[in-house]
Amino acid sequence: MLVFKFGGASVKDAAGVANLANVVKQYTDKQLLIVVSAMGKTTNALEKLTKAYMEQDEEMYMIFDEIKAYHYNILSELFETGHPVFDEVANTFVEVDWAIEDEPHDSYDFVYDQIVSIGELVSTRIVAAYLNKEGVKSKWLDVRGYIHTDNTYREGIVDWDKTKASISKEIPALLEKSIVVTQGFLGGTSENFTTTLGREGSDYTASIFTACLGAESVTTWKDVPGILNADPKHFADTVKFDELSYTEAIEMTYYGASVIHPKTIKPLQNAKIPLLVKPFTDPSAPGTVIKEDGQNSFVKPIIIIKQNQVLLSVSAKDYSFVTEDHLSDVFRLFAQNHIKVNVMQTSALSFSVCFDWNEERFGKLLVSLKQDFKVKYNDGLTLITTRHYAAGTISELTEGKTVLLEQVSRNTAQVVVK
Repeated sequence: MLVFKFGGASVKDAAGVANLANVVKQYTDKQLLIVVSAMGKTTNALEKLTKAYMEQDEEMYMIFDEIKAYHYNILSELFETGHPVFDEVANTFVEVDWAIEDEPHDSYDFVYDQIVSIGELVSTRIVAAYLNKEGVKSKWLDVRGYIHTDNTYREGIVDWDKTKASISKEIPALLEKSIVVTQGFLGGTSENFTTTLGREGSDYTASIFTACLGAESVTTWKDVPGILNADPKHFADTVKFDELSYTEAIEMTYYGASVIHPKTIKPLQNAKIPLLVKPFTDPSAPGTVIKEDGQNSFVKPIIIIKQNQVLLSVSAKDYSFVTEDHLSDVFRLFAQNHIKVNVMQTSALSFSVCFDWNEERFGKLLVSLKQDFKVKYNDGLTLITTRHYAAGTISELTEGKTVLLEQVSRNTAQVVVK
C-alpha cells in the first residue's frame, strides 16, 4: 500500500491534472491513497479573500470570482459540459458564499480555516472525478472526518489516538475497492469545524495517513528532481541528495527548507517508513529517499533562505539583566500569539529573536511586549541558514549585505541580513 502527495504546482492546470492521472496509472497494481493540495496559488488567493472579508473590503467579491473562474477554466478543459463535477465544485464554493454573506464575528484564525480549506476540497473533487473519467476507479474522501485536531485554528494539533482509530477502522476497506483521493492541510474538530495544519501542511497529512495505515512508503511529487542542497531559484549550482537520514531531514525542515513540511518526518521516523521526494515531470527518476539508515553525503553545504523575517530585541525597562524570569514571560507571549522563533540570541541586557513576518500576529505580540519591555525591531530581513558549511561559506553568502545577527555552531551557521 502506497501514499502519494501531489502539491499545488503539480495540479496548477488541466495538463497537471492529466499528468497526475498518468503517474497514478503506473501504480494501479497497488493500493493507493492520494493526498492533494489546493491548485496552483489558490491558497494565496483564499488568504487574500479572507483578509478582504475580515476588513469588509468589497474587493472580496472580485477575488472570489477570480478564484472560481480559475477552477472552472480547468474544469472546462478536463470535462464535457454537464459532467456532475461542475455541480460538486459549485456546491463546495457555496460554502464560501455563505461564509462571506454576513459581517465577521469570529476570530481571524477561525475564519481563515473555514475559507482557505475550500482550495483542497475543490481540487480533490476535480482530481477524483478526472481519475474516474480516465478509468481509474477512485473515491473522494473528506479528510476532516479522519484527521482529528483540537481547536488551535491554523495550527491544528492532531489527536493521534482518535485519528489512528478513524483511519484504521474505515480506510483499509475502501482501499481494497478503489484509489482514495483526499485533501492535504486540513483537519476537523469535535464540533465539526475545519482546522488547517499549518501552511504547506499537505506533506504532514500524507505522513499521518502513511503512519496510521502502515504503508510501504509515502511519495511527495514535486517540481524539483528531489531534495537539493539549496533552492534553485536562488542558486544555480545546486546538487541533489540521493539519500538523507531522518535526522538530517528533520534538521533541514526545522531551519525552514520548504521542500517538506517540518512535521512530516517524525511520524514516518516513528514507524520507520521511507519518504520519497520525486519529480512529477519525470516519474521514473529516482528522486531522493529519506529513511532511517539514509547515507548523508555533503558535497556542498545545505543553504536555506527564509525571507520576510523580523529581528526583534527586548530589554528590561529598568536596564536590569535579562533573566530566566524575563525569558519565560517573552516565550509565553510568543506561544500565545502562535509565533515560532527561527533563531535567538541573548546578551546581558537584551534578548533578540528572528521569526517569520505575520502582520496580525506581530501587531498583537508588540502590544503585549511593550507593556513590560523596551522593544526594537527590523522587518523585511532575510535569514540564511547553512549546514555542514566550509571555510568561507558564510562570508560568500553575506557579501554585500549588512549582518544584523550571526550565530555559529559546530554544524550550523545562521545569519540575519538586510
